[in-house]
Amino acid sequence: MLTLASKLKRDDGLKGSRTSATTSDSTRRVSVRDKLLVKEVAELEANLPFPGLLGLKVFNSELKVNLLPTEVFMDELMCFKMLQENKQITGTCKVHFPDPNKLHCFQLTVIPDEGYYQGGKFQFETEVPDAYNMVPPKVKCLTRIWHPNITETGEICLSLLREHSIDGTGWAPTRTLKDVVWGLNSLFTGEDCDSRQADSPVFTLSFSLFKDLLNFDDPLNIEAAEHHLRDKEDFRNKVDDYIKRYAR
Repeated sequence: MLTLASKLKRDDGLKGSRTSATTSDSTRRVSVRDKLLVKEVAELEANLPFPGLLGLKVFNSELKVNLLPTEVFMDELMCFKMLQENKQITGTCKVHFPDPNKLHCFQLTVIPDEGYYQGGKFQFETEVPDAYNMVPPKVKCLTRIWHPNITETGEICLSLLREHSIDGTGWAPTRTLKDVVWGLNSLFTGEDCDSRQADSPVFTLSFSLFKDLLNFDDPLNIEAAEHHLRDKEDFRNKVDDYIKRYAR
């Protein structure tokens, strides 16, 4: 006969086993995430975006670099070293880990070297969830900005950060932190870029990978996009004002 006491005891046991299983599963996911991050952070720090890649075509003749678009990402570190030795560039992105023991929380600073946002320093906060890499990192812009694809409160429209996407450009387990950083960097490249950069093979490759260059046609901040359409010069002035006030 099943007494109330024995039933409660059995239910407590089942609840305990379920809790234990849930805890174990959560711990396992965190372990998988952290193992991935150790590898990806090392890759990320060796492959941060820099102006030399967007302007690689310009430097080819001088540095004897002859790369096809498909080879660029394989050889970008070599190119970075060559360009740095020639003192022609500095990085456009910097990564900071407030706690070196927590690789799942880091800050990214994007320092555009061309276009509307040149001269600004834009901070992004990134948190990698336990279920990574099955789900994308969560990213927020900490710097107030006047941008068609970033709201003034920090929400970001970046296709690869979408967990579900019907056009195939959203998040996939094959993506890495490097893709996220390059994608965020691409939001400051596009409409107002230097024509030499727009002709470069890396610019074309970046667009084919991220499709998130500064985009006024599919905005998150509709007011900013309409402002640009209505008066480009006044849009630039407001961007400059925000940079002076919030992004120095």
